[in-house]
Amino acid sequence: MARLDVKVVPGASREGVSGWLGDRLKIRVRQPPEQGRANAAVVRVLAAALGVDATHVALATGDSSPLKTFEIDGLDDATILERLGRRAPAE
Repeated sequence: MARLDVKVVPGASREGVSGWLGDRLKIRVRQPPEQGRANAAVVRVLAAALGVDATHVALATGDSSPLKTFEIDGLDDATILERLGRRAPAE
């Protein structure tokens, strides 16, 4: 199971992955940050971007914060970065 740090922008006019802010993936969603609606939208957008079912994406930390960490089941860090168009750091 891999972890991915995300910066969420709720209430955006367009929805989707909008790049990187340092080591955090920036995701915009239309839903407001009320009653978990934005979190559910982020799971949906992130799952689509990674090509996995939404059941493989779970919020680990940051329930009420725009800075969140998600756990992705079935993918490793290198695969996630590749699918999101970012190179893995050299070891």
